Amino acid sequence: MSTTNSAPAAWLTQEAFDRLKAELDHLSGPGRAEIVQKIEAARQEGDLKENGGYHAAKEEQGKIEARIRQLTALLRDAHVGESPADDGIVEPGMLVVARIAGDEETFLLGSREIAGDSDLDVFSEKSPLGAAIVGHKEGAKLSYTAPNGKDITVEILSAKPYAG
Repeated sequence: MSTTNSAPAAWLTQEAFDRLKAELDHLSGPGRAEIVQKIEAARQEGDLKENGGYHAAKEEQGKIEARIRQLTALLRDAHVGESPADDGIVEPGMLVVARIAGDEETFLLGSREIAGDSDLDVFSEKSPLGAAIVGHKEGAKLSYTAPNGKDITVEILSAKPYAG
């Protein structure tokens, strides 16, 4: 079985791209060297079967390598640029206010990585909600089918470029 990745590239601000690139550079350089030293130091302690430090370091190494792969793919495929136009049309990089099933919600449409450390809700443009609202203008009323099979009504109240 083979699959192809035809997903659109994530949109990132230059600031988000630079922050993620710095993280990747650290993890793939000094971060890797630090974890190798931890593993080697733990290995020197003796029996690996009962060596908690060794197993913890190996687990940390796995997490670092997974993050390196994630960042590499994200940055390789990312569309880096200015904020989208302030034209009220929903697209990645927009802060959207919408009435969803009767409740008003504010969220960023795009990648969690754009929002950084903020506690802002983020929906991917590939999610059922994101896919349903992309390209629609402020004032649009529509519905989409949620993963649980229910039809959800959405009214787009505003869509402004995310300022970060």
